[in-house]
Amino acid sequence: MLLSMATMASAQVSYMEMQTERAKHNTYRHPATLTPVAGTDKYMEIEDNSVVLYDYNKEGAGEVIFKTKKPIISYDKSPDGMLALYEIFDGSWPRKEIYRHSYTSTYYVTCPNGSTARIDDVRDITFAPNSKMVAMSYDNNIFVYDLVTNEMFSITDDGRWNEIINGTTDWVYEEEYGFTQAYAFSPDSREIAYLKFDESRVPEFEMMRFDNKLYNKAYRFKYPKAGDTNSVVTLHVYNIETKETRQIAVGEENDQYIPRIGYTPAGNLFYYRVNRLQNHFEVVMVEADGTQRVIYDEQDERYVERPNAETITFIDGDRFIVREETSAGWFHLYLHSVTKGRLHAITAGNWEVTDIVGISPNKRTIYYMSTEQSPLERHLYAINVDGKGKKCILSQPGYWRVYPSANMQYFAAEHSATDCYPTAGVYNASGKMVRTLMTAPASTETPAFQRNYYTFTTERGDELQYFLTYPVDYDPSKQYPVLITQYSGPGSQQIENRWTTDWEETLARNGYIVACCDARGTGFRGEEFKKVTYANLGHCEVEDQISFAKHLAKQEFVDSERIGIYGWSFGGFMALNCALKGDGIFKMAIAVAPVTSWRYYDSIYTEIYNGIPQDNPAGYDDNSPINYADRLSDNTRLLIIHGTADDNVHFQNSMEMCRALNAAGKQYDMMVYPDQNHSMRPDDMVNVRQKMVDYTLENL
Repeated sequence: MLLSMATMASAQVSYMEMQTERAKHNTYRHPATLTPVAGTDKYMEIEDNSVVLYDYNKEGAGEVIFKTKKPIISYDKSPDGMLALYEIFDGSWPRKEIYRHSYTSTYYVTCPNGSTARIDDVRDITFAPNSKMVAMSYDNNIFVYDLVTNEMFSITDDGRWNEIINGTTDWVYEEEYGFTQAYAFSPDSREIAYLKFDESRVPEFEMMRFDNKLYNKAYRFKYPKAGDTNSVVTLHVYNIETKETRQIAVGEENDQYIPRIGYTPAGNLFYYRVNRLQNHFEVVMVEADGTQRVIYDEQDERYVERPNAETITFIDGDRFIVREETSAGWFHLYLHSVTKGRLHAITAGNWEVTDIVGISPNKRTIYYMSTEQSPLERHLYAINVDGKGKKCILSQPGYWRVYPSANMQYFAAEHSATDCYPTAGVYNASGKMVRTLMTAPASTETPAFQRNYYTFTTERGDELQYFLTYPVDYDPSKQYPVLITQYSGPGSQQIENRWTTDWEETLARNGYIVACCDARGTGFRGEEFKKVTYANLGHCEVEDQISFAKHLAKQEFVDSERIGIYGWSFGGFMALNCALKGDGIFKMAIAVAPVTSWRYYDSIYTEIYNGIPQDNPAGYDDNSPINYADRLSDNTRLLIIHGTADDNVHFQNSMEMCRALNAAGKQYDMMVYPDQNHSMRPDDMVNVRQKMVDYTLENL
């Protein structure tokens, strides 16, 4: 039950109380946990120690198709549907975290002879298309387990820590390209293509670990900072029948990126190729005779947004769909042919296709998410491959997340809006709900606080979108303190018409207005709005957030002497810069895990948006808060929070910021979390959030 307004007005509400309240409304299974079964209208779901098969369009009990004695963590069926690959909770959590997306674990796989094999401490394990093998990575090498003969063999043997990685990505690829499995089976299961990362010349970063031990030790890993040496990445193909490996040439340039590999439906190997400046992106296909063909080429004067698995979607052996930004200045879909090049645009307009959901089995219809109705919303659309017959399937205002069935006949979808708690259901291809998965709690259908959306024009003439979350007992005749929460990173978005709650909403329960503005450089408003920050990362964004604070200060319901700003990661970088360059307009700033100089951050992310530091030193140094430490107003309270084991934004960033503040004779506060990473693990998260709540209540 929500606390009454009278109670909220008379007593402070803690972050933990908010979390407990939220947990009451998160008892349903998210649509993302439904695993579609190929060729059917069914999905699988893990329920304790069982895997249960359900119909998308029917209520009622499902069919138990797999059962163990221990709780199941993950489950996957072989392509032929006969075998299982799974993880279980056997008294302890089997996954050992490496970095943000990577971990090793213990897996169990059933074999055709009825036995079950246990495979320990491996990662990125997957079935071959013929269901007769699983491949995996172990100790920087690739191994294959033959499920028929029950034999394990390696296809590489030169893997070495901090030197050679086979079949999995290095740190910077994992973080910035968002994938870890760097190998792929051919459709006929005769070959495995894989990437080899030679990181022997990449500078090594040392991160201290404490771990409650008498003698702490350093963790060393390869981390290429802006302008430094990257891994040399090569492409190889292993023939499972002949046990021979051949190297595939990927161009004459070593200083480049190979951010994806795969096979076309016709069985041709392809790979992505991006130059070091990241303004030239190619897709290269390897013919059966070894010759290569560039089947897609995209260039831009500034940069081409980082490609991912959805950038290219093959329809068949010849046709493929590209989600591209540079041609029209908005992300849209284009149909290409391997043999004929670009055929035509599929979508067009001053809005963006944000995701490709899937393609119908007959290859005629594309399902996608877009911002066509509003940049603040996401809706499901269908369109023919020829660009005709477009229709909106899920049109209710708000923000949709969609998870399709294997045959694209049904869509498990979650919907929410600012004034609407999340609901979930199964919808057919016409947009009709055929099954309810979760409804909003009857007693809390209307949120306790109000959020409204607005726009304002800066003194430079830019129109920016923002929201205000008002206190639960808001009275427009009174004045309220305001906390600005923001991230502001390139292509990001926070002004969205969906239901969200976090620690900032605790402040709304305690009499604060929470404000947020998407500055120039953020996403979903076109290429020009986003790329205006290129090579000057932090300049326009800081200008806009300071302008936003000045705009708020003019409002009669805002206490202009009590405006604060908060951010995490890129947002922390922003919070520091705003506090130092805001001429005292911010009474308080909280910076969590902040970048304090782009020279300290990784090569892929930093260089795509800010160029290479050797070529653009001003773009790095002019926007570093370290160089403005002396501008911190004596009236501005500053809190810096950082985990010492942050492998992403290194603790070094905060230490150098502290060095500069100390040298300038400035007072500030700091909260350090030993052995915590960039996101902060759950064991300290409540403490982090409550610290920010308390600091705001005390200083703003």
